[in-house]
Amino acid sequence: MHALVAETGTQNSGGMVLLLLPLALLAVMFWFSRRRQKQFAQAQSQITVGDEVTTTSGLYGRLVAMDDQTATLEVADGVQLRFDRRAVVPRSMVIEATPESNDKKA
Repeated sequence: MHALVAETGTQNSGGMVLLLLPLALLAVMFWFSRRRQKQFAQAQSQITVGDEVTTTSGLYGRLVAMDDQTATLEVADGVQLRFDRRAVVPRSMVIEATPESNDKKA
């Protein structure tokens, strides 16, 4: 009977590892997500008028005005668009594809 108890205990600890592994992976993913959010917020707080920026949807422009709620971008000579400030990030946060990296994929 002791052998049966010992065998059952071993199976339960193996099952416990299988349950804890996804939780550990989820915790790591959450940590990376929070880290990225902090970097994003810090970058947004450092934006000033005159900076080259992009929106979260990919529109590039130069920041010409900004308040607590909105950011105004000049996207072409005389063409200004207003955005929610949270949608504007420094251009340095965007990883741009270069012709060399596109050639390597082919």
